[in-house]
Amino acid sequence: MTVVPAPVFAQASGQRIVSLDYGLSSTLLSLGLPPVGISDLADWSRWVVEPAMPASVVDIGSSFEVNLEILAQLKPDIILTTPYLDELQPRLKPYGKIVRLEIFTPDSGPVLGSAIAATRKLSAEIGREREAEAFLQQSETFFERCRQRLAGKDIPPIALVNFMDSRHVRIYSNPGLFHGVLERLGVPNAWTKQSNFWGFETIGIEELAKITDPNARLVAFDPVPPDVLPKLAESPLWNRLPFARPGQLSILAPALMFGMVNEAVRFAGLLTDLLERDQ
Repeated sequence: MTVVPAPVFAQASGQRIVSLDYGLSSTLLSLGLPPVGISDLADWSRWVVEPAMPASVVDIGSSFEVNLEILAQLKPDIILTTPYLDELQPRLKPYGKIVRLEIFTPDSGPVLGSAIAATRKLSAEIGREREAEAFLQQSETFFERCRQRLAGKDIPPIALVNFMDSRHVRIYSNPGLFHGVLERLGVPNAWTKQSNFWGFETIGIEELAKITDPNARLVAFDPVPPDVLPKLAESPLWNRLPFARPGQLSILAPALMFGMVNEAVRFAGLLTDLLERDQ
């Protein structure tokens, strides 16, 4: 079982930070400065899972419907946001300094590299450059260890998906976060088509037939909607696909594709464990 690196905790600086993005929130934890509040806290354990969010952190509502009364009570020094939430900036400015970090944009390039750059930029904003470099080095060491564990093994091309329903999947490819991890691990991505800058596209399951490598495997992330697998078992369309054969579909624990370095590390560990078990 892979042990994911622990956060690099340091002495608290006293800065009060609210984060409107899961990836930025988890990065704060690894820089040793937990946020005082985050958006969508209720779903953290469902989509992010680790690192665990301290019990002291306050839920400020959804990222698009921030509870401004709670935000005012938290008195943040910094509010972390992304271009995806630019329309909120006029409402947020009275409550703290806005720090806008770009990870998923049309011009950001490969997401993993963008996440590393955003980590360094965030660390400079909050005076945690040393912690950031230690965290990033720890992450690189982890990726390399996973790569070495898989080196020399007969690893098939992997198609990564989330089932939206029994007829549609979100499939991940270049330049996305998960694709960047596959490259670091030396695992071929079975879906070679370029995706949007978020790193995915939504397709009908019939399009999975475009994956012609007979050894390719389908890896789906939890949570899988509860009716999907029973419906697939009865679907003539699904049963014509090679992924319907025993051993060609695996379900992986949740990993957040809209994340940053922590989420890439979690996915690397989960996938490496899966591929090692199946050898």
